[in-house]
Amino acid sequence: METEFQVYGRKMAALSWGEEGQTPLLALHGWLDNAESFSPLAEHLRGFHLVALDLAGHGRSDHRNADGEYNIWSDLPDILAVTGQLGWSSFHLLGHSRGAIIASLFASAMGERVAKLVLLDAFSPMGAEPEDCPRQLAAYMRDKQRLLDKQSRIFVRPEDAIALRAGKGIGPAAAERIVRRNLKPCAGGWQWSTDARLQGASAFKLTAAHNAAIMSTLNMPTLLLLAEQGLALRAEDRPVTGANTRVETVPGGHHCHMEAATVVVAQRVQAFFGDEV
Repeated sequence: METEFQVYGRKMAALSWGEEGQTPLLALHGWLDNAESFSPLAEHLRGFHLVALDLAGHGRSDHRNADGEYNIWSDLPDILAVTGQLGWSSFHLLGHSRGAIIASLFASAMGERVAKLVLLDAFSPMGAEPEDCPRQLAAYMRDKQRLLDKQSRIFVRPEDAIALRAGKGIGPAAAERIVRRNLKPCAGGWQWSTDARLQGASAFKLTAAHNAAIMSTLNMPTLLLLAEQGLALRAEDRPVTGANTRVETVPGGHHCHMEAATVVVAQRVQAFFGDEV
């Protein structure tokens, strides 16, 4: 079901499944994805009031103002506001890719609100070296103005945008689910509804020490599902330090929850969340 929230003067769109009174579960999608990426998984989950957000600048949610930012911590107040409007004092949290990283940050800062945490093929950002900070800030400032002025590409047909996305490590069916929610009609065809600034450099990157501190405070039961052909296993040389973190692998690629391994992922998620919050 389509739903929306008003957060700091912006619309945040969402999809929801289940009913109020069932176990509350918030889902956060990956970079340049949207709430629709959780539709395949939702079809196999039972007993949850699942709300999947279009994070700011994605899908049908509003863009941030011209002076706004898309650093990963920028989403944390939005999550707090939405769950407050839902009346959720405690809830389960599910994140994929960039959404998993944001989920880790939120659970670290607001651990009393998160009953259990599931992270799909990501858990913390790649650690940066402190000496890289000036270069990172310079890239951020260059990108901000450039992307504010960028004109979105126009596609004659939605199928052209779907084909473009399907060529980037995701199958056609999954690409179609995501892309159709990330498009809007315009003169001459269709263009991305996502904010171009999402492709810019962050102002600041967390160091390995920051990441270790975040992961060490995840005291709630946490399940990290790494896709066998995903991104996290290939890049991973950082320890998972959460005291209550369980790490498992599932078949498939980075979007394993949308493609052939959907049922496997759903079974793991259902079994892990299991109990009421």
